Amino acid sequence: MRIDHKFTTLNKYVNAERTNKYIGAKIKRDETNVAYYSLLNKPKIKTPCKLKFTWYCENRRSDADNIAFAKKFIIDGMVKAGLIPNDGMKYVIGFQDEFEISDKAGVRIEVIEGGKQ
Repeated sequence: MRIDHKFTTLNKYVNAERTNKYIGAKIKRDETNVAYYSLLNKPKIKTPCKLKFTWYCENRRSDADNIAFAKKFIIDGMVKAGLIPNDGMKYVIGFQDEFEISDKAGVRIEVIEGGKQ
């Protein structure tokens, strides 16, 4: 599964939350919806599962942990789209993050343990 979208980084999200709690809530809602609409009608994932995120970045200016924070939005979008029943540790038991420089920002999500139901 791939989402062609440059997600909000942790630093930008934290700054928004500090500025106004409603701005932070809007970012979370909007970013979760991007993931939801991108993942809608994809096959359900057998749980428990481990997920691999390959982050496609346009440059090396952001820290890896800042970028990978967006997995929160993506996993919430997976729940909303019905791919997994919940994002608790009963269902998602691990992550792996990798980063590549690319002309087009986005993320590829792969199930590395678990699978289709």
